[in-house]
Amino acid sequence: MTALHDAPPAAAKPRPPAVSPGDGRQGAAVVRRTLAYLALTVVAVLVLVPFAWMVSSSLKRDNEVFTVPVQWIPDELQWSNFVEIWDRIPLLTYLGNSAFLSVTITLLQLLTGSFAAYGFSKVRFPGRDVLFLVYIATIAVPWQAYMVPQYIMMQQAELTNTYWSIILLQAFGAFGVFLMRQYYMSIPDELCEAARIDGLSEYGIYWRIMLPLSKPALASLALLTFVNTWNDYMGPFIYLTSNELWTVQLGLRSFVGQYDAEYAMIMTGAVLSVLPILVIFLLGQRYFIQGIATSGLKG
Repeated sequence: MTALHDAPPAAAKPRPPAVSPGDGRQGAAVVRRTLAYLALTVVAVLVLVPFAWMVSSSLKRDNEVFTVPVQWIPDELQWSNFVEIWDRIPLLTYLGNSAFLSVTITLLQLLTGSFAAYGFSKVRFPGRDVLFLVYIATIAVPWQAYMVPQYIMMQQAELTNTYWSIILLQAFGAFGVFLMRQYYMSIPDELCEAARIDGLSEYGIYWRIMLPLSKPALASLALLTFVNTWNDYMGPFIYLTSNELWTVQLGLRSFVGQYDAEYAMIMTGAVLSVLPILVIFLLGQRYFIQGIATSGLKG
């Protein structure tokens, strides 16, 4: 009996580590995040392929642009294309015209869009919501439906072949009002009510409160308007006939001849025309992304 009592106790078996349900959820979240990043990477590559082809083609000869298979790195880089294009067409004039129209229309769009959006979001008046819906419904009307009436109006006003025709038609857009109103709706009404109690006018509320708080939305609207105006081809093509008024999009069209086209020069001009937009986006991408992410929080 003594020997039995003196025997050492059997070693306890180690317990398996407990697996919490949270570990499985975290693993699934990591997998989903990884797949999402892979999908975004594939989409980004697909989006950048045309841009890479454009840059590659700008450094080739005309007969090398459409070779099959695609030669992404030419045997001999034609850097002379970026020098020759300035002598072939007045590219500096075209870039200046595009910059003038883009900056002017963007500034007017910011002013009119933000001001109208303030009235539709923070000022109460009879029929406000109905008027806003009717105004926004014009976005659904295709531009081709009123292209001819607009041209007749500009022709009778003797504004064709002038910048005024482009500016007046594009400086007042329903999309800008919609974007800014969605952002203004996310700003508490109590700020405006407190400002009114303190004696601030509606113009003062708009200028001193709403505009400083809406920098992300303004940056988004500015970038979208600038890019849309810069890339516009049909508007200048219809209303501008003088060569000295042409934008860069019309200027690049001059390389397309009757029987052939200088595709390498077209790609060179396209690369130069994209650079201003690229610089502007890189400078304002933080505000642009923030404005797009927050403009639909409340509506």
